[in-house]
Amino acid sequence: MTLVLAHARAMTLELARHPAYLVPTLAFPAVFFLFFAAPGTNADADVRMATFAGFAALGVAFFQFGVGIAAERASPWEVYLRTLPVGAGTRLAARVLSAAVFAAAAAAVVIAVAVALTPVGLTPRGWVELAAALVAGTAPFALLGVAIGYWAPPRAALPLANLLYLGLAYAGGLWFGPQHLPDAVQRASTVLPTRALGDVLAAAALGAVPPWRPWIALVCFAAAFGALAVWGYRRDAGRRHR
Repeated sequence: MTLVLAHARAMTLELARHPAYLVPTLAFPAVFFLFFAAPGTNADADVRMATFAGFAALGVAFFQFGVGIAAERASPWEVYLRTLPVGAGTRLAARVLSAAVFAAAAAAVVIAVAVALTPVGLTPRGWVELAAALVAGTAPFALLGVAIGYWAPPRAALPLANLLYLGLAYAGGLWFGPQHLPDAVQRASTVLPTRALGDVLAAAALGAVPPWRPWIALVCFAAAFGALAVWGYRRDAGRRHR
């Protein structure tokens, strides 16, 4: 556990010293919220805040995991780390802890903007339920980010992560709500993981009974993305040790 915390601390400090990562991670979702949600947010203020907080956490999953892992795979430092007596699970756990810090910070910025500019009215219990839904609901996307990191070539990881991040967020209804999407996109969104995430976050924000179908969908996506991530890691490790 000490090794996990030490590795997570080093990774967090390294990323925090890079404005090119830190500023977009924290500011980009909040700016999107100001443009797309804040002007028209009234009765659905809690839901819009919740879905944009999820959008903020997704950015960390795609870029810190996907782009970060892909870039590290091409570095001599990664080759050296794989020679050390540290298991892949330890390094992944450290990466998850580091990502959780940035995801919480990005979501907190969105929430702070929403509280300041829109009529947000969650109860203390509602805040707890929203936080729990954010943590559990975004876990499958962290696994998807890991899969991207081990399957995508380093140069392709960034455009692929951007395409998936923005495309899935839009088509899943995280920006406007699925009811405001074009008919064709709305029908397609029902099978997307971001639609399931939006549904569970909206339910948490409204204090509704947790919807079982979106949660089952997220569990299934987590299993699929996790299997893809493990396969990608083993494939990459096999290529390096031939």
